[in-house]
Amino acid sequence: MSEPLLSVRDLSVAFAQGGTQSVAVDHISFDIAKGETVALVGESGSGKSVSALSVLKLLPYPAASHPSGKILFHGADLLAANEKTLRGVRGNKITMIFQEPMTSLNPLHTIEQQIVEVLKLHQGLGDRQAHARTLELLTEVGIRDPQKRLDAYPHQLSGGQRQRVMIAMALANEPELLIADEPTTALDVTVQAQILELLAGLKSRKGMSMLFITHDLGIVRKIADRVCVMTKGRIVETGPTKEIFANPRHAYTKHLLAAEPKGKPPAANADAKAVMSGKEIKVWFPIKRGFFRRTVDHVKAVDGIDVTVRAGQTLGVVGESGSGKTTLGLALARMISSTGTISFNGRDINQLSFSAMRPLRRELQIVFQDPFGSLSPRMSVAEIIEEGLKIHEGGLSPDQRDAKVVEVLKEVGLDPETRHRYPHEFSGGQRQRVAIARAMVLNPRFVMLDEPTSALDMSVQAQVVDLLRSLQAKHNLAYLFISHDLKVIRALANDVIVMRNGQVVEAGPSEQIFGSPQTDYTRALISAAFRIETAPTGVVSQ
Repeated sequence: MSEPLLSVRDLSVAFAQGGTQSVAVDHISFDIAKGETVALVGESGSGKSVSALSVLKLLPYPAASHPSGKILFHGADLLAANEKTLRGVRGNKITMIFQEPMTSLNPLHTIEQQIVEVLKLHQGLGDRQAHARTLELLTEVGIRDPQKRLDAYPHQLSGGQRQRVMIAMALANEPELLIADEPTTALDVTVQAQILELLAGLKSRKGMSMLFITHDLGIVRKIADRVCVMTKGRIVETGPTKEIFANPRHAYTKHLLAAEPKGKPPAANADAKAVMSGKEIKVWFPIKRGFFRRTVDHVKAVDGIDVTVRAGQTLGVVGESGSGKTTLGLALARMISSTGTISFNGRDINQLSFSAMRPLRRELQIVFQDPFGSLSPRMSVAEIIEEGLKIHEGGLSPDQRDAKVVEVLKEVGLDPETRHRYPHEFSGGQRQRVAIARAMVLNPRFVMLDEPTSALDMSVQAQVVDLLRSLQAKHNLAYLFISHDLKVIRALANDVIVMRNGQVVEAGPSEQIFGSPQTDYTRALISAAFRIETAPTGVVSQ
């Protein structure tokens, strides 16, 4: 049997913290053969990314250290290599693409400048050669009209296009090993499918190996030859992908496979009270040009949509990024201006002033996508949750407010004794529970949930879905649930509207949408979300 391309042997990683060491990776071993894709799978904090970053020694040394282990690439130990040797490997023989391309790409440089820099640094190409090679790479990764994209900055591209640019940079020097660290987590399901197809096709044509890091076992099944399951810094199970899925042996692997959101929403009830409704809702943003900044056109983010959300029911809003989902939700909650009729509990609220809306705010609550960004890092959990009480229930004493905070923390499954801690001391799932508690403490009637599970691990997603379902049943809540994750929508929503380019392309009961979709776009979304076969190797353009 030939020597593996990469061999990780008994690797440990520790971090120094205040005079003590904490072990993040604990004596792991795995191999990657030439042309093979190995997936490192586990939830946040399992040690996946730390293991991958160790391969290229990209951890924050000297705070990070390796108490044990070797990382052999073509038989040479990268952990023992000097900086000059590592520079010859990084970005050349081994490259890496990261989870969030917007933070990985330089916002001040054009796409061409960033790819050309890689080519000049590692291959010594001249300006003309580097320009031509950049066009080749952008074409290869499926960027449409690459010539027009050369002068674009990262913020001018979509999420999928930015990830394609990252892949182009990673492939610029034809590496032998590509490390992909959660490269599709932040993407819509259809774009995610395209990126997986792209990576599989490029790997097949170029014969390169890949280390794919993810928490999503659905992705693993589509792309990996072998799987290593990690938890608490250790690899607890490894084997061929088909074998792991067909016959998982370790309890943690079984837990991951069973972690998909399950259950059904409460039965639809057309006679339930309409809590929130909108008719002909439009949100148009003006496009202004010229010296006098005249309006020449509009971006029709929401273009004439009708919605109804009933008590105890969930309306799911699905669609890709930029489809207008969040804009619709913000318009219904009167967070942005819109035209049309918005009725809350039978009262027209679209013409109310800011001050007139204020008393209604307690009944209209929002839970955002990223709990770390939506929770103040300078406030304790108790202060975050009671802030709304101070505004809307000013007559409560400090002890009464604290009692309400304790009660709602119990309701969302958090230990009330942790209420004096700060957001950074909690996991992602716990932070989202805090955000839900902040909304629930005011006893709302309508809750807009904007991608509340997209930043969470699969098992934590399932827990949050169960929590939201139980809260809805207990308080007869009306949910507007915005997501591109159709598995979550199917588990929660009674009715679904599918949005694209600011318009509704399909609407109806959840069973109808998932069981018998009427439009090609809906079918494409469902196919991308639920198909489990190995992705084909063709490149899908964007």
